[in-house]
Amino acid sequence: MRVRVEVERCIGAGQCVLSAPGVFDQDDDGVVTLLRPEPPAGEAGAVREALLLCPSGALRLEQD
Repeated sequence: MRVRVEVERCIGAGQCVLSAPGVFDQDDDGVVTLLRPEPPAGEAGAVREALLLCPSGALRLEQD
């Protein structure tokens, strides 16, 4: 799995960070930063939850 982020769409809600803190973070302005574009399999559920909870649709998931 590979995660993509559209930073310009991010509204800083932070749901991704709450769902998968090992994969996502926020900068000083609250905009998402991607820590692990290819998270380990054990993070898959948390990453999918983050995608579902993102109110701006700034996150995408690509399957291998």
